[in-house]
Amino acid sequence: MKRNIHVVPSGNRWAVKKEGTEKPVSTHKSQELARQSAVPLAKQNKSEVVIHGRDGKIRDKDSYGPDPHPPKDKKH
Repeated sequence: MKRNIHVVPSGNRWAVKKEGTEKPVSTHKSQELARQSAVPLAKQNKSEVVIHGRDGKIRDKDSYGPDPHPPKDKKH
């Protein structure tokens, strides 16, 4: 089972967490640094990076796993 990687607020920092775990893999001073740290984990696990805003709501997702019908990503 693949576990997505989440970038979530943690106090005044940002945490990188594997889905289903409480303990963060790492914490960072900015959301962008946390996202950069999450991407290699998602590539290794062939999963998604799920980016949350300060309000906890999902802001964005990027897939790093095999997808037979990938959407056309206009961000990258």
